[in-house]
Amino acid sequence: MATLLTADALIGMLKQSGLVDADQLDAAVARWRAEGIAVNSPRVIAVQAIKEEFITRWQAEKLLQGKHRGFFLGKYRLLTLLGTGGMSSVYLAEHTLMRRRVAIKVLPQNRIEDASYLERFHREAQAVAALDHPNIVRAYDVNQEGNVHFLVMEYVAGQSLQDLVTNNRPLGFVQAAEYVRQIATGLEHAHEAGLIHRDIKPANLLVDERGVIKMLDLGLARFFHGDEESPLTLKYDEKVLGTADYLSPEQALNSHEVDIRADIYSLGCTMYFLLTGHPPFPEGTLAQRLMFHQMKEPAPLKTERPDTPPQIVAIVEKMMRKDPNERF
Repeated sequence: MATLLTADALIGMLKQSGLVDADQLDAAVARWRAEGIAVNSPRVIAVQAIKEEFITRWQAEKLLQGKHRGFFLGKYRLLTLLGTGGMSSVYLAEHTLMRRRVAIKVLPQNRIEDASYLERFHREAQAVAALDHPNIVRAYDVNQEGNVHFLVMEYVAGQSLQDLVTNNRPLGFVQAAEYVRQIATGLEHAHEAGLIHRDIKPANLLVDERGVIKMLDLGLARFFHGDEESPLTLKYDEKVLGTADYLSPEQALNSHEVDIRADIYSLGCTMYFLLTGHPPFPEGTLAQRLMFHQMKEPAPLKTERPDTPPQIVAIVEKMMRKDPNERF
């Protein structure tokens, strides 16, 4: 994006932003001039500030757009935008004193006026924070800055299983089984604490550099994806809890009354994706895919991958039974 900022204006905005100490910035600018660097361009200054690690690339982009506010949430300095969903944004942030990196998820702005909504969110966040399991992303803190309410979570340096498979290829059988085993142990820990995820899908499952799986949004999915909509079978839009490609048949009818077996079904759909590279029903509209989960069987794994071991076929099929009573 083209900028109309002058170099002096950008220096002033850097100081106003609170991202860098004013004296430190002045000393750096003087040093750049002494080194023969042309600091009469705002972009040159931004590049140098990034090199000196005064600011991040994301912060520089915002500053060059004329924005010098919004880089802090309470005790946390926002470093970059990790992702956005239909109703929320997630940022990589750093505690200003402890220097610990965290992920911050911001609550939907259109819900913060609802006191009962915030009360439920705080109550459920407390329950999630009480969980302690290596396969669940930890929730550290719930906080507020002005009218912005946010959840502070463990930051996982890695990628989602969605990206891992999409950017590469379907997983090997041993690797897929190991990932699903880890997810299942994390779900067991959560289920014993009375929590149901209700949005298990590859995009919500992160794998770190050591091959450890971490589940996102456990117990909090409805607060970030909207759970006050009509039943899915009555209102076919994307503002519903869960994702149509991985949603259990009973959850499509009433997402409020599902139990742990809904998570098992979604985990089965996730394993199907890990092994084939696509969800069980990759074609059709949202309404059609929801109906397929109710009435249709996906293409057999043996058809998709003829070398699939029969034990894995049996596990996936049992997890994806239409009747919850027939699942694990």
